[in-house]
Amino acid sequence: MKIAVWQTGSADLGRLRVRALEASAAGARLLVTPEAFTSGYAVPGIAEVAQPADGAWHDAIAEIAAEAGIAILYGHPERDGEEIFNSATLIHRDGTVLAQHRKAHLYGDVDWSTYTPGSSLDALVELDGVRLGILICYDVEFPESVRALALAGADLVAVPTALMRPYEVVARTLVPARAYENQVFLAYANRSGSEGPLTYCGESCVVGPDGSDLARAGSGDELLLAEIDTARLAASRADNTHLGDRRPELYGSLIQPRTGDAPATGEEHDR
Repeated sequence: MKIAVWQTGSADLGRLRVRALEASAAGARLLVTPEAFTSGYAVPGIAEVAQPADGAWHDAIAEIAAEAGIAILYGHPERDGEEIFNSATLIHRDGTVLAQHRKAHLYGDVDWSTYTPGSSLDALVELDGVRLGILICYDVEFPESVRALALAGADLVAVPTALMRPYEVVARTLVPARAYENQVFLAYANRSGSEGPLTYCGESCVVGPDGSDLARAGSGDELLLAEIDTARLAASRADNTHLGDRRPELYGSLIQPRTGDAPATGEEHDR
């Protein structure tokens, strides 16, 4: 399955339509956009513009997906009653919702001042014979997040993100490591440009299960294309047997809180 990753600072649905048609014409079956694509990430008034999962953003993007004949994973602020979630929704080519993930690991004041953390890491669906898992930004920096999806059967993990400078190490080092240690493809769709005090580093990428780049962007607006080859994945997993060689009986301490840890409030999460 060929996929597309759109690195952009835009929140323009008209431009999304153009990119979706371009990606589809190139043979892509999935288009991944950045975190908070529909609104911008570090912008004021997110709570006021957040929409229900089935709101106007959903309707517009479902129409684009159907017109272009491509599945679209888009980031958006989601209102659910009194709570706001940092969400990513996967819309199928027929306009139906295939899966949704709510960011589970919130980062810094931008997240903690607005969002409620999601409570699961189980957004996993099959698309064109590929098992696709979804995370958002900071989620991928926790090894347990990608491992949970890999153990559930993911072949590809797609990550809408808003990675800012000077944390390029995430795109350059952590993302390839997550792909290799879990034997999955990983598509990382970053924002570009600047918002408020933040300058995004770009470097969106699609990484193979051997940790090598299949495609990588620079710092500007760019559409990446890459092939998710299940035969390549099977061969890599035969050579790199990390998942099968695990010893879960030794890992019990990993799910125990450290002595003295307090519940997360966001105040301790600023870098």
